[in-house]
Formats: sequence, C-alpha cells, structure tokens
Amino acid sequence: MSEPKSKPDPTKKPNSSPKSQSGDSRRGAIAGLIIAAVILGVGLWLARDLTAASKLQDCLMSGRSNCNVIEPAR
Repeated sequence: MSEPKSKPDPTKKPNSSPKSQSGDSRRGAIAGLIIAAVILGVGLWLARDLTAASKLQDCLMSGRSNCNVIEPAR
C-alpha cells in the first residue's frame, strides 16, 4: 500500500530566498526593456530609410532626372 505523504517541516527554510527571485525578475525586466528599445530604434531607422527610398522612387517614376537630395553647404 502507499505510504502517507509527509507534511513539509515549517521550521526548515526554503532553498531559495525571496531576494534572489526579486533580482532575477528585475534582470529579466531590464533585459526586456533593452530589447524593446533596440527593436524600437531599428524600427525607426528602417522607417526613415524606407521613406527616403519611397520618395526617391516616386521622383524617378514621375520621369524626373534630378532626384538627388541636395544638402546645403555648411
């Protein structure tokens, strides 16, 4: 027959302390925040680059030949 399961001893301390779990969750949150910031930066860069390419393509499709961006001298 099966033996009855023993109850955990309330005087024993748990193996992991709450402080280490708190540090792990903060580390994960900070890593997630950094990853989100990198994805946001890449997304903004990509959007700006695609917008510039779209404007150049629209200019070329309209039949113009002087579609280069002229930057002012400093």
